[in-house]
Amino acid sequence: MLSGFMSAFRTPDLRKKLLFTIGIIAVYRLGVAIPTPGVDYGNVELCLAQTSTNAGFAILNLFSGGALLQLSIFALGIMPYITASIIVQLLRVLIPRFETLHKEGSEGQAKLTQYTRYITVGFAAIQSASYITMARNDIFFPGCSVPVIPNDSWNVILTMVLTMTAGTIFIMWLGERITERGVGNGMSLLIFTSVAAGFPGIVSSIWNSSNGPRNTLFTAIVLLIVIAAVVFVEQSQRRIPVQYAKRMVGRKMLGGSSTYIPLKINMAGIIPVIFASSLLTIPQVIIQFQADDPSGWVVWLNDHVASPSAPLHIALYILLIVFFAYFYTAITFNPTEVADDMKKYGGFIPGIRPGTPTAEFLDYVLSRITAAGSLYLALVALVPTLLFVALGLSASIPFGGTSILILVGVGLDTVKRIQSQLEQHHYEGFLK
Repeated sequence: MLSGFMSAFRTPDLRKKLLFTIGIIAVYRLGVAIPTPGVDYGNVELCLAQTSTNAGFAILNLFSGGALLQLSIFALGIMPYITASIIVQLLRVLIPRFETLHKEGSEGQAKLTQYTRYITVGFAAIQSASYITMARNDIFFPGCSVPVIPNDSWNVILTMVLTMTAGTIFIMWLGERITERGVGNGMSLLIFTSVAAGFPGIVSSIWNSSNGPRNTLFTAIVLLIVIAAVVFVEQSQRRIPVQYAKRMVGRKMLGGSSTYIPLKINMAGIIPVIFASSLLTIPQVIIQFQADDPSGWVVWLNDHVASPSAPLHIALYILLIVFFAYFYTAITFNPTEVADDMKKYGGFIPGIRPGTPTAEFLDYVLSRITAAGSLYLALVALVPTLLFVALGLSASIPFGGTSILILVGVGLDTVKRIQSQLEQHHYEGFLK
């Protein structure tokens, strides 16, 4: 693998792309450390030292690379864009115009991208206003003795909202530049960077806990096993054989080739886990708003739904992951459309008639694969969380299966892209 990296940096055009990507990531990490105008950074540091962070905010802070609780100009991270992208994909089912644009090729995709940007700006403005309100009302740092926003006049708040929204737009621009001129998917790499940046703090928290060395070793072994399992499953495919019949086009005989449809076990990626995690953070936010005078239902919500170790929380987490896995797979892969395209070009699955029988067969296979994939996602998402609960670290370690899936998935995708470019220059790739 080391020789593969050396070969990548010896290739001039690939070296330029890698250095450009590293430079953009450095700019992104620099923005994480710049506080938003109106925020007293010294008071923020004091509040972080005095209070413990809510688990839901700790996860959001991890995805923003630590920028959220620091109230920096990049406090929102790339999540508004990711949410907007997912919503645009979901709207393809509800709005025929979006589905038509999706089928129009590059021009339609450009239109959908523009819609995604507009929705991102709206989400960024709403989320920045919400986070600033939480910071003013001591929801981010409950019980902190000093205000993180000393001056809460309307012009200061407006400046903060505009600054955070502009920061999200700038992050979106950085991600698009990586996709166009760098290596890999820019948005995914920025999320990867944010999650990876939290590793030193996570290791430090585990090491400084009671039985720190033992917990650190045990956690490292379990995470290595989980990562190996994730790599194995993410690389797994169910290959559906496809045969193309021979046909005459003018004086030429075309077709007669054999290929396959690669169906991944995890067709939905990390989207179901992100959706499930986002929905389960809502009770935690509600509890924070009711912390001053908790009623009976708030106490029940805290004990049975918000707590990661509660059986009801675990059951809801699994059900939501399974539901969103089926839902998102149904949106991204249309068996009827695939069957029609195969029939149009003279392709067929051996033993299956073209047309509707092919679509039914693909739907049947996809349903069985998604069942295994959704259970795999639920298992990966729960194992690290349950590990930290067993070690008594759940409140201080905002790291779970979602983070592992992001790191491994983005890492594999980036390595494959570098490998494909290396193979074009006749170098040996990373993966054997």
